[in-house]
Amino acid sequence: MKNPSSTLRGADIITRTLDRAGLRTVFTLSGNHIMPVFDAAIGTGLDLVHVRHEAAAVFMADAYGRLTRRPGIAMVTGGPGHTNAVSALYTALAAESPLILLSGHVGRDEVGRGAFQELRQADFAAPVTKASWTAESVATLGHDLAKAARIATSGRPGPVHISLPFDLLEEEIANSADLWPDAEAFATVPMPLSDVAADATHAVLAAAQRPVILVGPTLCDAPGKALQQKLSELTRAPVVGMENPRGLNDATNGAFAEMLPRADLVVLLGRPHDFAIKFGKPPFVDAGAKFVVIDPDVALIERAVREQGERVVLTAVADSVSAAQTLIARAPKNPNRSAAWRDEVTAAIDHQPPAWAKTQSPAAGPLHPLDLSRAVAPVIDGNPDAILICEGGEIGQWPQAFIRPRRRVVNGAAGPIGGAIPFAIAARVVEPEAPIVVMMGDGAFGFHVAEFETAVRRNLPFVVVLGNDAAWNAERQIQIREYGKDRALGCELTPARYDQVVQALGGHGELVTTPDQLGPALQRALASGKPACLNVMIERVPAPTIRRGT
Repeated sequence: MKNPSSTLRGADIITRTLDRAGLRTVFTLSGNHIMPVFDAAIGTGLDLVHVRHEAAAVFMADAYGRLTRRPGIAMVTGGPGHTNAVSALYTALAAESPLILLSGHVGRDEVGRGAFQELRQADFAAPVTKASWTAESVATLGHDLAKAARIATSGRPGPVHISLPFDLLEEEIANSADLWPDAEAFATVPMPLSDVAADATHAVLAAAQRPVILVGPTLCDAPGKALQQKLSELTRAPVVGMENPRGLNDATNGAFAEMLPRADLVVLLGRPHDFAIKFGKPPFVDAGAKFVVIDPDVALIERAVREQGERVVLTAVADSVSAAQTLIARAPKNPNRSAAWRDEVTAAIDHQPPAWAKTQSPAAGPLHPLDLSRAVAPVIDGNPDAILICEGGEIGQWPQAFIRPRRRVVNGAAGPIGGAIPFAIAARVVEPEAPIVVMMGDGAFGFHVAEFETAVRRNLPFVVVLGNDAAWNAERQIQIREYGKDRALGCELTPARYDQVVQALGGHGELVTTPDQLGPALQRALASGKPACLNVMIERVPAPTIRRGT
């Protein structure tokens, strides 16, 4: 029986604090250490989306955070539940996604005594989070949540972890006003770019002939793309988003890799100086190019200075969104630059090889991945609220090269595979009406196929267009490229009937073996109102590497 309102358990404080803050969707998998929170959720406005694997809960919270810019909430049990969940935190960290992972934990009086599923959980999660700690007092549990939300959304967004000792969840305390953080305690702390730094940045931009502004994942969502476009219009400099693990080979950015070596100024606006730009070394970046580094993380600014030395002509501490807004507000009314360079870079990014127009699947199949993208593009283009989700591996690069959605979720700079189905479930929680289409391969499909049962149970429809080449094709392509076709080993899969698996779980499934079947099957899947899988047999081809003249 629940305690009277004058007395609360720690679990009640957790659920009511989340409810008061409007963080009501909790992606979770039950377990011993968090059952008090499940009980305390009864009678609140919380919606517990009960999943089939702890990593899936984190992937869902990740996608929720990316699509809303509000902290996604994942909750798992301690020990192995926690370790399962932590693996997905790295994806959220690299994708700059705000989320909070709440993990059950052994009671405080059992620590160090060999308790059931005892683990140094905060230490375990620390390398893949912005902050990680174990709650210490029932009286401060609500304030722990507020602190986590503030950290997750401030500066460079990212995941935060809190372990919740079982005895704190069960401990009772008198209800009082000081248990409850106010709304301001949850609020994002802005890190604005100073007017002086903004004006200095514009001065450096004005002095350059061929500048590029590179932005990271925080500015690659729908509102971020609007800021990118406005900043580019006002500065007449190309603004390029980078959120893909393939860096300069990101299919989204077309032939941009050919343009970067010509730049004489690289502005890193929340885009870390890292592998994605080949560490800024020739021939990928000209040896004479200068750098401006604007970042919320002082350590990343210091790393860029350490790597580039005197080539870094200006640095500033600011978060990406605030910095972009200030640069827009302070932009000169008449930039001293023609739009020719920007337009040339834009054309390179938009470039699609002429050979693609001639690439057709055989009438009898299997299909080329381009045909999957051609079928999906009208669905995404036809609705501005549609969400495209692209898995990792070779297959996910084709839609990123071919389709230009307003809203999308990709596997992110960490380069994982397997998160796409959980991403889709969270996307449907966020977006109740518009089409949600996932494009992924058969290898990644196996990671979280059981979450189709979650989607069916919760009536959260989406369509997976599954490119099935019966292989771990990304790895197979590496083997062929590096060692020769006769040394490809261990990457074979079976042409399994994943559509029948989805049907068995209560969803809609169809097998597609020829090009003429794909369009009608896609329309039936969308109309089914169910979580759906089109199991499309495709050719084994590498991801596109786009170069002009090819």
